[in-house]
Amino acid sequence: MPPTVLVVDDTPSIRFLIRTNLELAGFEVIEATDGQDSLDVLAGLEQLPDVITMDMVMPRMDGVTAITRIRADRRYDGVRLVMVSTQSQQIDINRASAAGVDEYVIKPFDPEVLVESVRRVLESRG
Repeated sequence: MPPTVLVVDDTPSIRFLIRTNLELAGFEVIEATDGQDSLDVLAGLEQLPDVITMDMVMPRMDGVTAITRIRADRRYDGVRLVMVSTQSQQIDINRASAAGVDEYVIKPFDPEVLVESVRRVLESRG
C-alpha cells in the first residue's frame, strides 16, 4: 500500500498542484481545506496518513496552531509534518519548527523539492 499524505491548504489550486505531484510520485492523497478541517479529517480516519503537508496562513485555524494540536495528541505521534507556505522569513520557519514541523517548503515550490521533502520525512520515521 502506498504512503498516504493529507494535504492541507485553503487554496484549491494549490491543493490540486500538491495532490497531482504527490500522486504522480506514487502517494495516496487526502485533502483538507484549513487547520480545523485537518483535525476533523484526522479524527474521522481509520488509517492515519503517513505525512501531512500544511499551509501556514489559513482561515479558521492556521497551520502552526493545527500542528501544535496534532503534536500534542499522542495518537498522531507517527505522522510526519511538512509545512508548505509562502511565509519565508526565518521567524516563520522558527515558529513552525518549534510547533513540530519536520520539513519546511517555501511556495512557490519546485514540485521535485516538495516530493523529496515528503520522501525524506517518511525515511526519517525510523
